[in-house]
Amino acid sequence: DEEGCEEEDRALVRDPRVARLGELIVSYSLGLEQGQILRVDVPPVAAPLAVELYRAALKAGGHPYANVELEQLPEILVKKGNDDQLEFLSPIAAAEIEFVDAIVTVWAESNTRALSRVPPDRHQRLIAASRRLAKRRWERIAAGELRWCGVVFPTAAHAQDAEMSLDEYEQFVFRACHVEGAEEPVAHWNGVSEELHRRAEVLGEAREIRIVGPDTDLRVGVEGRRWQPADGRYNMPDGEVYTSPHETATEGEIRFTFPALFRGREVEDIRLHFEGGKVVAAEAARGLEFLEALLEVDEGASRLGEVAFGLNYEIDRFTNNTLFDEKIGGTMHV
Repeated sequence: DEEGCEEEDRALVRDPRVARLGELIVSYSLGLEQGQILRVDVPPVAAPLAVELYRAALKAGGHPYANVELEQLPEILVKKGNDDQLEFLSPIAAAEIEFVDAIVTVWAESNTRALSRVPPDRHQRLIAASRRLAKRRWERIAAGELRWCGVVFPTAAHAQDAEMSLDEYEQFVFRACHVEGAEEPVAHWNGVSEELHRRAEVLGEAREIRIVGPDTDLRVGVEGRRWQPADGRYNMPDGEVYTSPHETATEGEIRFTFPALFRGREVEDIRLHFEGGKVVAAEAARGLEFLEALLEVDEGASRLGEVAFGLNYEIDRFTNNTLFDEKIGGTMHV
């Protein structure tokens, strides 16, 4: 009954920043409407955010449900599964993607390095299988049939990667999302959206981007390509402008200042050489075998999918998390 629910609410300690983040994603990022179905993909460690997303979705008149994902399962599958099991795509998951109206993916890990020791070729096959489902998701998003947003929930493991205490990291994350303090989050992100749209319009006049730095001289052809503002609709936090360059118009070499952490593995000091838009040589001080496996996932994996400028100046340091690091104010990435 209502009285029992109130008692249960009082028994839970709720972080108002998490509540505001849940409301921001449901109302602003997703624009969830009456009667729409929302799936929340979440590991157990991020349960507090799943609860707030659920509350916010109910308030909006939606039909939310949680898809709880145990982070140990991919590690077990890569280590113990046979070839068929590695490449298996659940028909239930494939069907489900056709029916939901919105998805929130909550990224939160207890161990960000869980897959560091698994064989790169087997890890590559698991990634390739999951991409089939992701491809269909993006097809529905492009058709205007599905909304999606990815968000990080701060955990001790992520704080450790960022070389911060958990309290410091929580402040960093919530400040970057603008849900800490008295500021109105939706008003802030509406303002960010206007500014990023202006920047994207100016960049739309560019024919070529040239990136010059230590061991770097890369030319990327972007003539006629549309630049997009990343304004919190697909990621939270957000803050960049990006485009997809011409597939055959990237020439030269680039050396990355920061390491890349992807699917539980780190690749450090990456150097790529491009000819005709394709990576023809790759080096890395650490994680080269995994990098090479990723470049061979499919035909498009060795070509640039994105060139972008990071413009979120609340994100002012490297944290070993791509969601934040690609948006560091005053940086760029491919």
